[in-house]
Amino acid sequence: MDVTEVLEFSTGDIGALDRPVMLVGLEGWFDVAGAASHAVESFVDHEQAVVVGEIDPDPFYDFTQQRPLVAINDGVREIQWPSNEVVLQRNAGHRDIVSLAGVEPHLYWSTYVESIVTVAEALGCEAVVTVGSAAEAIPHTRRPPVTGSSANPDLASRLGLVAPSYEGITGIAGVLHAALDVRGIPSVSLRVGIPHYLMNAEHPQATDALSRHLSHVLGVPSTVDFSDQIDAWRDVHDEIIEGDEQLRMYVRMLEAEFDRRAEAAIPSADDLAAQFEEFLDDLRPDDP
Repeated sequence: MDVTEVLEFSTGDIGALDRPVMLVGLEGWFDVAGAASHAVESFVDHEQAVVVGEIDPDPFYDFTQQRPLVAINDGVREIQWPSNEVVLQRNAGHRDIVSLAGVEPHLYWSTYVESIVTVAEALGCEAVVTVGSAAEAIPHTRRPPVTGSSANPDLASRLGLVAPSYEGITGIAGVLHAALDVRGIPSVSLRVGIPHYLMNAEHPQATDALSRHLSHVLGVPSTVDFSDQIDAWRDVHDEIIEGDEQLRMYVRMLEAEFDRRAEAAIPSADDLAAQFEEFLDDLRPDDP
């Protein structure tokens, strides 16, 4: 299958972009509680953002697993298919963000990944950052840490990230990073933990952690304040724990272990921001 058959994309009259970076967060295996895809959405102001491309969902999904939705608007029934829109968010005084908050495909992964890489190259994205969320043994009473990795040795060294070491089954993000590496496009993977004993609930605190981290690193403000959601869901989480004595004891154990743990291996968000910008500056040709 050729990319041109599934990717509707046009730069149109968007003009030159300001140091664009692509953010990718996909619902599915690497998006526990929707924290990652929601974090990407927090950098999109839909009143100002421009849709510059879309990946046709039809060949990529088993619709018995990823079922479409039906909605009625003004008395008219509409079918809502899995959306994979590429959105351009211009940020006055800050770098532009190209985002894809989509759905991990079931089929034709190579074509899907090639569609993303094609857009990144066409828009001159200086780097691609994927975000994910995974179930971990962490307490819901602590701010979840954000960890990262990069296969680019220079970028990993500058940001204090580790080189990917995981071996085993992977999601679309793993395939995407491999393709970006082959094409010479720097990429970073950021992940936030979700308390595994509450993974079926929402965790806006995890989304906020990812969003704040990305905001500092990219030097771009998020469009969403998660404070009210965090407070509301913290009450829900506490109520669940309160009703289970064994779970309360387990959470206290996790808290003790978490508090003993050293700070995250990656540097502070402010340090990351400066190092990331310096890395991208070095990639740009010297001004004439």
